[in-house]
Amino acid sequence: MPDAYKIEGMIDLDFCSADELLLRRRSLRRELSAVDGLQELRIAVLGGSTTDQIVTTLEIFLLAAGFQPVFHQSEYGRYYDDAVYDPQTLIDFRPNLVYIHTSCRNVRNLPPLNCTESQLPGYVETELNRFKEIWDSLDARVGCQVIQNNFEMPPHAILGNMDAVAAGGENRFLMELNVAFAREATRRPRLLLQDVHGISAKVGLRNWFDWTLFFNFKLLLQPAANLELARSLNAMIQAIYGKSRKVLVLDLDNTLWGGTIGDDGVDKILIGRETPQAEAYTAFQEYCLSLRNRGILLAICSKNDEDIAKAGFSHPDSILKLEHISCFKANWEPKHENIALIAKELNLGVDSFVFVDDNPAERAIVQAQIPGVAVPDIGNDVTHYAEVIQAARYFEPASLSREDRERAALYASNLQRADQAATFNNYGEYLDSLDMSAEIDSFKPVYLERIAQLTNKTNQFNLTSRRYTLAEMEVAMRDRNTIALYGKLSDRFGDNGLISIVLGRRDGDTVHIDLWLMSCRVLKRSMETAMLDALAERALGMGVKVVRGNYLPTAKNSMVADHYSRLGFQPCPQPSLPEGATAWQLNLTGYVRKNSHIRVLEYTHV
Repeated sequence: MPDAYKIEGMIDLDFCSADELLLRRRSLRRELSAVDGLQELRIAVLGGSTTDQIVTTLEIFLLAAGFQPVFHQSEYGRYYDDAVYDPQTLIDFRPNLVYIHTSCRNVRNLPPLNCTESQLPGYVETELNRFKEIWDSLDARVGCQVIQNNFEMPPHAILGNMDAVAAGGENRFLMELNVAFAREATRRPRLLLQDVHGISAKVGLRNWFDWTLFFNFKLLLQPAANLELARSLNAMIQAIYGKSRKVLVLDLDNTLWGGTIGDDGVDKILIGRETPQAEAYTAFQEYCLSLRNRGILLAICSKNDEDIAKAGFSHPDSILKLEHISCFKANWEPKHENIALIAKELNLGVDSFVFVDDNPAERAIVQAQIPGVAVPDIGNDVTHYAEVIQAARYFEPASLSREDRERAALYASNLQRADQAATFNNYGEYLDSLDMSAEIDSFKPVYLERIAQLTNKTNQFNLTSRRYTLAEMEVAMRDRNTIALYGKLSDRFGDNGLISIVLGRRDGDTVHIDLWLMSCRVLKRSMETAMLDALAERALGMGVKVVRGNYLPTAKNSMVADHYSRLGFQPCPQPSLPEGATAWQLNLTGYVRKNSHIRVLEYTHV
């Protein structure tokens, strides 16, 4: 991320109030806009009410996240018309993302009070179809990611409690419609659903609508509601572009359990169900484990003797066990130094870390010494730890792939591979001992979501660091002049999943590599040579004689600066490249396969 962290007096956007943000909005916008390295992001907002306030709030969050947002807003209430009847303005704007901002007031097909159970599905389907027309039109004509909110409950329950039960109740109808929206989102890769129903429940409907503003200016929501919507949207957009956090780094004493294990011993630490405080620590461990089970890595950073620290996980009531921890650092070194070591061992940037410690001094030191690490002010009351972490939406997913759910297990397998490597003197023998097999093939629809996700997440092994949307990947898959390859890798320790992508564009007798990336968890396994072999065979089958590729340096991808030279490419200077970039080419005449350690199971021969 850019150096927004260095802005003097920068407020904590994760936890600031609406009043605080509104007061400083102009100065924050000016200061954040001046930060170097912002990524342009074009967002079209189609509103059922006036969207100015949510846009201006969202802009601050996106600037702080490293984006330079450019907005287009529809006129009041024209969310349907601009998408279905008159989409040319949207097409000309070329958005990366369309956000459809609607509320329960925009629902048009409410059932009558005397609606029957058999009639209710028809009303739901009619309203759903109206939105399906919007999504279908955007998909066909604009072709970008769409975020659509579901619906908050109405301000008035005309039937009282029966409003949630009766087929003619508005609450009941909106709940049914929200379920229909959710089902539709699972069928549409380009459609993401913002849970306005959940957000409004947390904020409270009394703090949600502002009827004075609405009837005077068509501004429906209170500032606090707009703030929470903006936080939610920011988290979703960061997830789309691979900027969600991936690692939860945890202190131990008075964070994962009550008491000091070095003084109190395993038997005396507070964990379990016997006391209210012990149960609160158990609940926080359960929360951490639930994050781990959906793919967030857990790491330990504690000032302690390692053996004593590890003993805490042997407590019979401990929910977390040592096998749940991807990296364990317990010693007497400064915590910021240990966090840097954790980042190195996991091969992840510190901007993917969240550090949780009950000690405010330790939090302050880490925040000062490692810009980029998220350090929530959790206080020292364990009953609020999960609430504070969750409120900041650090770990927002855009999707849940198999690789996401199994990420912690994949990193655990990597530790086994590292231990195995230490038993071999010859690295080639070690690679052979892994019994690796790869599937390398052209893009397939079933993998497109993971391919787009990997494109936007991978930073270190990425030769150009270009980002592609799902729609762009779909175009590449269908283009006969594009070589679009994915690679999956397995070995005797487990399946690493889809971990590499190469995207090449044919121009005459040359293929230009626009994208070459790989997950860092399979570094130094020779997967890059297997991908090159597949690329070369595809290129030769198309009559191509030369493959060219550029290395465009970023703050994170220096590890692949010599990638092309290691694969036998020769320099071919191009004056038009930016400073520090290099250009390379490989003559395919007489090409000899380079991979000797991976058994390639399948790829389509041309």
